[in-house]
Amino acid sequence: MERRFKGGPNKQHTSFNCHAAAHISCGYTGTTVNRMGVLSRSMVSRKPNETTRLIITTFLGVAFGFFIGVSFPTLSLSKLNISSTLIPSVDLSYIDTRKLSVSTEMASNSWYSRKSSSNDATQVQNLNGTSKIWIPSNPQGAERLPSGIIAAESDFYLRRLWGNPNEDLTRTPKYLVTFTVGYDQKKNIDANVKKFSENFTVLLFHYDGRVSEWDEFEWSKQAIHVSVRKQTKWWYAKRFLHPDIVAPYDYIFIWDEDLGVEHFNAEEYIKLVKKHGLEISQPGLEPNKGLTWQMTKRRGDQEVHKITEEKPGWCTDPHLPPCAAFVEIMAPVFSRNAWRCVWHMIQNDLVHGWGLDFALRKCVEPAHEKIGVVDSQWIIHQTVPSLGNQGESQNGKAPWQGVRERCRKEWTMFQNRMTNAEDAYFRSKAIESSNSTAH
Repeated sequence: MERRFKGGPNKQHTSFNCHAAAHISCGYTGTTVNRMGVLSRSMVSRKPNETTRLIITTFLGVAFGFFIGVSFPTLSLSKLNISSTLIPSVDLSYIDTRKLSVSTEMASNSWYSRKSSSNDATQVQNLNGTSKIWIPSNPQGAERLPSGIIAAESDFYLRRLWGNPNEDLTRTPKYLVTFTVGYDQKKNIDANVKKFSENFTVLLFHYDGRVSEWDEFEWSKQAIHVSVRKQTKWWYAKRFLHPDIVAPYDYIFIWDEDLGVEHFNAEEYIKLVKKHGLEISQPGLEPNKGLTWQMTKRRGDQEVHKITEEKPGWCTDPHLPPCAAFVEIMAPVFSRNAWRCVWHMIQNDLVHGWGLDFALRKCVEPAHEKIGVVDSQWIIHQTVPSLGNQGESQNGKAPWQGVRERCRKEWTMFQNRMTNAEDAYFRSKAIESSNSTAH
């Protein structure tokens, strides 16, 4: 339809056509031209203060949204615990570009690890703290560790405090020699140590507490020193010569401090031990001094002997101690395997070792062939009563007398313990045997 409006006295007339269409209402706007000929539009709309309020509100909303976006760039809807029913579909238009490449790489790696193998799944479990490693064949107490990390043995090799660990050891001695010493015997020990080559680690057990004085000897600076006052050789051996500690050494010398070594060479001794297949041995003793048993008496016409004759009635069997399978405890030498057995036989409270020499045969088989005396490398037992002087006087007796009495007492105690342990074993086997036949 067409309508015509007539303006006021200062207005020109204008007209416009409005064509109505379905569902669209026809609006009304008056257009005027003032006297200056400028076209203006008169709008029936919002008031000016409402428009200003709308603009300010819009600006504040945009600013607040920008602030939230900058402050929480990695905010995840999943971490907000918002129910999926409340947010059925979300198009996240904001992506933190700083983390885009990292996130993509991690996702790729995660996908690859899931596709690779079941071992990778185990690694994921380990990272999550859900690992269930259990290896019964590991040493007792280490079943929860992976086998590749276990270090079940150690050594006395000295290491540096700097550099690469694999460059620490310029040499690894194959043998170990130990002496239980007091500083008063320093000259004799110096002479002993010089009989042992660089193939030997030297270990000194100090029963008098004097250690630093030994630095006057150059070799002492490379030796291992263990100082515990007024203890015996076998006390030290039980506590510091565990088979897993001395495992790197083929042979272990456990010697007293009062041995003359003028006619002894350690390297030659080792050659003869290997040649004759000795697992437990000692050098022959000079027959004119400090001799107790015929078995350990040096023979000048041979390299090694394994059997001897003793006083009548002393040997119930020619293959048993003291006629065979026997060495004394003053200067024994053990192979690695033999020492592993002997160490377990040493009693914690019986420190003098009397009686142990008669039981050494239980650790090798056949004992009368693998235990022997090396005659061509011999020593002298000087019988210095240094250990006896470490005792205390009781009931009017000299210190050495109290020590000697305990030595004899320990011998009897050890024999009784060994006998009782063996009887208990054979009784249990007999019971098992009778039970098996009964069924």
